[in-house]
Amino acid sequence: MPRQLGDLEDAVMTRVWQWNRPVTVREVLEDLQQERSIAYTTVMTVMDNLHQKGWVRREVDGRAYRYTAVSTRAAYSAALMNEAWSRSDNPAAALVAFFGMMSAEQREALQDAMRIVQPDLSGTSEPQSGEPVGEPAGGASDEATEDPAEDPVDGAGPEAGR
Repeated sequence: MPRQLGDLEDAVMTRVWQWNRPVTVREVLEDLQQERSIAYTTVMTVMDNLHQKGWVRREVDGRAYRYTAVSTRAAYSAALMNEAWSRSDNPAAALVAFFGMMSAEQREALQDAMRIVQPDLSGTSEPQSGEPVGEPAGGASDEATEDPAEDPVDGAGPEAGR
């Protein structure tokens, strides 16, 4: 499980993620110096620490290293959320509290994400009695184009038995 990055580590990783290419300490230093005064050795130590933690890999390029991110910022954020959630003694309550803190935009992004990871969720209410499972409410199926091998049997759906 990843640990939360410190402020300077996050600033360095932000550049590595944004640039999405191998970077040198010098490149990161020059970009950071636009915002704050910082020493080359400080950036070098931070990048070495990130390498030791497994956040970046490095390859020798002349007398320097070129660093590349091992994972995406999205993967890092997801791992942090998972770590925090798994530490809760009541995960369901933690999720309810977390969802309650979300803005409308964040809730919409969550719904979009759920549709991606579970595409069979239509976002509509539960099927009414008599409606086949897996079809939208009120949706008429076009039997001429339907593949009989993919027909749900007894509402089990195409994922049944997998």
